[in-house]
Amino acid sequence: MAFDLKMTRVLKIVALFETFKGLLGLFAGTGIFFMSQQNIQLYAGQLIRHFHLDPEQGISKIIIDAAGNLTDNRIRFLFLFALLYALMRFVEAYGLWFARRWAEWFALISGCVYLPIELFELAKGFTWLKIGLVIINLVVVLYMAFVLKHNQKAKMLEKHHGTL
Repeated sequence: MAFDLKMTRVLKIVALFETFKGLLGLFAGTGIFFMSQQNIQLYAGQLIRHFHLDPEQGISKIIIDAAGNLTDNRIRFLFLFALLYALMRFVEAYGLWFARRWAEWFALISGCVYLPIELFELAKGFTWLKIGLVIINLVVVLYMAFVLKHNQKAKMLEKHHGTL
C-alpha cells in the first residue's frame, strides 16, 4: 500500500511537469500571437542565445529563419497549434493526477515520440539544456513504463486471487 501511495505521488509530480509544459506552450503561443506586429525574428534570436544555443546551427537556425518568414496566417496557425498542445498537456496532467491508465499510456507514448528528436539534437552538440531535457524525458518514459508494468502485474495478481 505504501508503494502505491509513493507511485501516486510521483505520478502527481509528472502531472505537475506536464501542466508546466502546457503553460509554457500556452504562453509561447500567446506571446507569438501578440508579437505579430513586432520583430519576432529578433526575439527568437535573443531567446535562443539566452539558453546558450548556437543561433547559426540546427534547430535554432531553423527557428530564427522561420520567425523571419511569419505571416499573419502562420501566426494564427502557430497560436492554434500552441493552444492544442497546451490542451493536450493539460488533459494528460489531469489524467496523471487522478492515476488514469489512459494518461499513463499517453505519457509513455508522447515521451517516446520526443526521445529520438532530443537524442538527435544532443548528438549534434552537447548543452546542459539538451542533456537536462533528455534526462528528464528518459526518466519520465522509464517511470511510466514501470507504472504500467506494475499495474499490469497487480491486475493479474488480483485476477488470480479472485479465482482461488
